[in-house]
Amino acid sequence: MKTIQELQPTAIWRYFHDITQIPRPSKKEGKILAYLLEFASKHALEATQDQAGNILITKPATPGREDAPTVILQSHVDMVCEKNAGVKHDFDNDPIETIIDGDWIRANGTTLGADNGIGVAAQLAVLAADEIKHGRIEALFTVDEETGLTGANSLSREFLSGNILINLDTEEEGEIYIGCAGGKGTRVYFTYKEKETPKGYFWFRAEVKGLRGGHSGSDIDKGYGNANKILARFLHSLTRKKYGMVLSEIGGGNLHNAIPREAYALVGVKAKYKEDIRVKVNTFLADLREEYKKVEPSLDLLLESAQIPSKVINRKTTERLILSLCACPHGVIGMSSDIEGLVETSTNLASVKMLPDRRIEVGTSQRSSVESQKRYVVDMVSSLFTLAGAKVTHSEGYPGWKPNPSSAILELAREEYRKLYGTEARVKAIHAGLECGLFLEKYPTLDMISIGPDMTDVHSPDEKMKISSVGKFWDYLVKILEAV
Repeated sequence: MKTIQELQPTAIWRYFHDITQIPRPSKKEGKILAYLLEFASKHALEATQDQAGNILITKPATPGREDAPTVILQSHVDMVCEKNAGVKHDFDNDPIETIIDGDWIRANGTTLGADNGIGVAAQLAVLAADEIKHGRIEALFTVDEETGLTGANSLSREFLSGNILINLDTEEEGEIYIGCAGGKGTRVYFTYKEKETPKGYFWFRAEVKGLRGGHSGSDIDKGYGNANKILARFLHSLTRKKYGMVLSEIGGGNLHNAIPREAYALVGVKAKYKEDIRVKVNTFLADLREEYKKVEPSLDLLLESAQIPSKVINRKTTERLILSLCACPHGVIGMSSDIEGLVETSTNLASVKMLPDRRIEVGTSQRSSVESQKRYVVDMVSSLFTLAGAKVTHSEGYPGWKPNPSSAILELAREEYRKLYGTEARVKAIHAGLECGLFLEKYPTLDMISIGPDMTDVHSPDEKMKISSVGKFWDYLVKILEAV
């Protein structure tokens, strides 16, 4: 069976393999950063690291190209760490187990990390290459993109010198991105009291699973199921007084930028309604499968008997939590009137977590390519949870990247794609948070585009990357560098 290192072009695939063997969760990028510094030393290249951990490796221009503009190549080194239930994998220590599946490469039950490992690999391949003719190269590797864009946010205004930046964090070959949405996170906290477990109750664990998940930006318009929303919907159907429903535990989702795939609750109802609940689960699941039959073929709602818990969440907090989760918006809020097919504004009900100090944290994230709409959807979500009596907090957020149709690097990139493949590259904006908006704040004269190979289901264990598209992406990047 062929290995990654044997795939063509080997220049990029050998580095991607190296990267998959190095654990690199967000905020724990020390091992991959050490690898990059060692790479720079091995190739006698200048490397600088800032206080946030970002690394800049500089390669001089090839002979005869000293007067060419400096090009900044940029990607982020961290990856989203998601795995299927039952998969044993320690993202802090274990390498990613990759599988070649026809023209695709995927991981064994975990995220692959092609987002943005393939961008890092492309940068390293350029830095190591002797045959590419180019001007001065600045390879920027940023940290903690996935959980807060903190690397890009911390970048100083003196770290870079180039005026052309090629971001390598796009997921569609043949598409050139020239804009992205800005975003902000909203986290809310319910404080509850513990009560004695009532007697004469039937206890069960309800679990939503089998959903696709996906990226909360680029996949938000796909109609995928949200495990937290589905669970809240089911729990809401049990809030009729006759059941006497009580809640002991609840949880679902993990990351702010991933649509939650799984959620669960430990629930009690009066024992005489035990069979009624089993019937309700079957009916509810049948309705869900009909609703989601085209987009979520593996959707499941499991009900298993559970041991009696020692404590339960007080009824008032349970009611406020379930009602607010049921009412919380999720998905597309509005479409762009400027770019056909582009989601303009959205929100993601990302996670529900029980904290040790009798608090329940609900994580959400809002995105928009229009700053005023971003503020509005943040206010929308905040208002709902404020009415529910929760404490509302916000992340710092990040700006969008306003498209520049007159970009010089865009015109060059379009021409090179046309010459290379005999067809037009598609120019688009993306409803996801690229770091470009933050770069533009600090370097207002930057001329930027974003490119990459084909990837699907990023931020989920179904993430995969099209092998043939990686070769096209690599050839295209080389042509752009040679043409600048």
